[in-house]
Amino acid sequence: MEKFLIINPFGIGDILFTTPVIRALKENYPDSFIGYWCNERVRDLLKNDLRIDKIFALSRGDIKRIYKKNPLKGFFTLLNLLKEIKKEKFNASLDFSLDSRYGLWSKLSGIKKRIGFDYKNRGRFLTERITLKGYSARHVIEYYADLLRFINIELCDKALELIVSKENRARAKERLAELGVAPSSLVLGIAMGGGASWGRDAAYKQWPAKNFARLAGKLIKDLGASVVLLGSADEKPLAEVMLKASICHCEEPPKGATKQSKRDCLPAGRQASLPKFTLSEVEGVARNDGGCVIDLTGRLGLEELAAIIKELKLLVCNDGGPLHMAVALGVKTVSIFGPVDDRVYGPYPPSSDHVVIKKDLPCRPCYENFRFKGCFNEKKCLEDVTADEVYEKVKTLL
Repeated sequence: MEKFLIINPFGIGDILFTTPVIRALKENYPDSFIGYWCNERVRDLLKNDLRIDKIFALSRGDIKRIYKKNPLKGFFTLLNLLKEIKKEKFNASLDFSLDSRYGLWSKLSGIKKRIGFDYKNRGRFLTERITLKGYSARHVIEYYADLLRFINIELCDKALELIVSKENRARAKERLAELGVAPSSLVLGIAMGGGASWGRDAAYKQWPAKNFARLAGKLIKDLGASVVLLGSADEKPLAEVMLKASICHCEEPPKGATKQSKRDCLPAGRQASLPKFTLSEVEGVARNDGGCVIDLTGRLGLEELAAIIKELKLLVCNDGGPLHMAVALGVKTVSIFGPVDDRVYGPYPPSSDHVVIKKDLPCRPCYENFRFKGCFNEKKCLEDVTADEVYEKVKTLL
């Protein structure tokens, strides 16, 4: 029996980009055993995929955090993980990490055939490698497909997949009903965050919250939509800006607003296009006649998030994990891309169900070869995208 270990320690999008690889492995080696080495944060994206036999959820970053608190514990955590991997006697690893340490750890785990990318000489522990300067002009999935040729697989079906359990789908329907969303409602999603892996630079990937607020107002006022706000706990301030702007028609930044939320608060005179909401008795829901905004940011795990996205008619979002979750779930999207090249990291495969809004500026993309060069143009690529422009794209897909 062939035994394969997929290594991808990155975020939501990168994990979903490997789902065509998982499918191809099982189609070409039906009796194979597939292991997946990922970080703990994304484990739940994979747990319902029955083609994956074992998940090793511990990345270099996870180990580093443990090591900083307790070096001895960090060392033994890594040692125990490598022992677990070695027990499985994998024939080959498909290493998408771009990190020499994973190649070394695979070697120490007894994996004879180690396939991956040689980026900046980080592939020195690999046995089969493709030299890589960066991802450019073609999608990440196309690069992943190149590695499969080392095990005689031609990747033909490149569609993303994300499996949601029946239980989670039922719970998502119940949750929306509890929040007052009727089964016949037009339910649209907004994910204002994205770019968690960028750390302090994440804001450079995000369309301003004030624009999302204006868009939500139009979706509710003109279409009678129920708008669900989605995101992580770290993105809660963005949702608060939007809700407070919509509910309070704030002339000044809301009391207690963060620096980021103060920048994004709607300026005086621009609230007229937003319908006035009143808070319902259900926490996190703002309503007006015919529509509502439901704030679920920071309240959902990945499995629950996937289930809620599955219930949407369409998702409006930045470049980030929720975008690729929606694509994988067959939900239409309108995404706003700033510094990142959508040809490389955008919705895939290309489809009329997924519209990318971007501005053709000479300074973009400014994220190339895995590096953000910094913004010297005041986020013009995102600031120049208007709520009206996004709204028109949404209407074409509904």
